[in-house]
Amino acid sequence: MSGVARPAAAPHPVRTALLALACDAALVVLFAALGRSSHAREATLLGLLETAWPFLAGLAITWISARISKRPLALWSSGLPVWVGTVAIGLLLRWWTGGGVAFAFVLVTILTLGLFLLGWRAIAALVARLRRPRAA
Repeated sequence: MSGVARPAAAPHPVRTALLALACDAALVVLFAALGRSSHAREATLLGLLETAWPFLAGLAITWISARISKRPLALWSSGLPVWVGTVAIGLLLRWWTGGGVAFAFVLVTILTLGLFLLGWRAIAALVARLRRPRAA
């Protein structure tokens, strides 16, 4: 084995996109679980899916329509549309199917999903910046 360090292989774009989508989906489910928990709702898988599905649908629609898989880690060109689309479509579907959309819920949804969906991308961008070699 030589003592020469090799640069890390670039991540495969499909794998990166799938991991980003999985992270987004997991955070949407976490949002739903936290909401159910804070309102002392029964902790069942069916109940969790009932709460999460409008936002998961919004996430999927946004990922497809905004072509997020092209640059899934980008904070502004991907994170912002994912956040806005997930919230807007999720709230619309929730309202359309008879779910509550009180002002407080809308505000908590906007803030929490913003923190979640933009936050992990901001952390990823910071880590990538810190890992870049500096010019001598």
